[in-house]
Amino acid sequence: MSIEIKAPTFPESVQEGAVASWHKQPGDAVARDELLVDIETDKVVLEVVSPVDGVLKSIVKDAGEIVMSNELIGVLEAGAGAETRAPKDAAPQAEAAEESSEDPIASPAARKLAKERNIDIAAVKGSGRGGRITREDVEQFQPPAKTAPAPQAAPAPVLEPSLAAAGDRVEKRVPMTRMRARIAERLLQVTQNTAMLTTFNEVDMHRIINLRSEFKDQFSKVHAGTRLGFMGLFVKAAVEALKRFPAVNASIDGNDVVYHAYQDIGVAVSTEKGLVVPVLRNADQMSIADIERNIAEFGGRARDGKLTIEEMTGGTFTITNGGVFGSLLSTPILNPPQTAILGMHAIQERPVVEKGQIVIRPMMYLALSYDHRLIDGKEAVQFLVAIKEMIESPAKILLEI
Repeated sequence: MSIEIKAPTFPESVQEGAVASWHKQPGDAVARDELLVDIETDKVVLEVVSPVDGVLKSIVKDAGEIVMSNELIGVLEAGAGAETRAPKDAAPQAEAAEESSEDPIASPAARKLAKERNIDIAAVKGSGRGGRITREDVEQFQPPAKTAPAPQAAPAPVLEPSLAAAGDRVEKRVPMTRMRARIAERLLQVTQNTAMLTTFNEVDMHRIINLRSEFKDQFSKVHAGTRLGFMGLFVKAAVEALKRFPAVNASIDGNDVVYHAYQDIGVAVSTEKGLVVPVLRNADQMSIADIERNIAEFGGRARDGKLTIEEMTGGTFTITNGGVFGSLLSTPILNPPQTAILGMHAIQERPVVEKGQIVIRPMMYLALSYDHRLIDGKEAVQFLVAIKEMIESPAKILLEI
């Protein structure tokens, strides 16, 4: 019996996807729940698994082709897996005979490129799920240096672009991933369709650092290993500030302003494929421990490509921390349809004046980018000052003052 393999149902915020790679080829036996194909959207890579045991009969959408929600991408023949496996073991082909049961997991495109470049696929380190080797891994592979033999007269070697010698003017053209293309599209959209401005301030971090140093071990012990970081306190401060300044938590929909009576905070997470923003739903109802636990979980699953589209959809306000990469000051860009985003930066000891005395304090620059169509400069400055005051006096976060 033939079974249609279709693309997943995309939410309204995702219009289309693209076939990233097939992990099975026509004629290959597949087991139930075995990974068949990756569908890349502008937000996440979706995995399509086999619903039954069988054999992949045909591929309708090849790698790189655009697919719509629930569109047919392949056909599976159910119940034929056992018959296909037996001949493969009994009469292996030349290529199969060279492979062992310990062959690394690699996409067909990666194996083809490795063969073309005479690269041992087993020597390539995979960056995909479960160590899977992708085409990009093969393209970026650099073979280990070998001891040069005695000089001999020989023609100059022809180098592949990824193996070019120093001084060679080599160019390589590769298509953008759907995620990177969507990021580029959204950034351009922000610059064209919003009146974005940024206001800056600085915050003295010494009290919050002392608080963290004093209680981090006890916090981790009480909350089952959850690490006490700075982000939990910044999220709580942002939630309180958003309650005081509802326009910063609002969004523009055509000629209407939509005010949200809840605070869903997006926390930007950097991955190898680009920036993703999972959302803390109802952050106003979360404890600091809940926030830290969810952020840690989001970060791990983002790096493994396991976030769902629903977890990255929505949000009323976003926080991004360029300080983890050493950024001292930057202008964060809006995450539409949100009207504001808070940028955290690196903590750096600087001389400051307190009560007429010069002291050394760990200081952090804060940046608030906002849409001036909805938020006035005064309101933006007051919002950022409110966060600054709560971080400099953490008791205000707990007392909500």
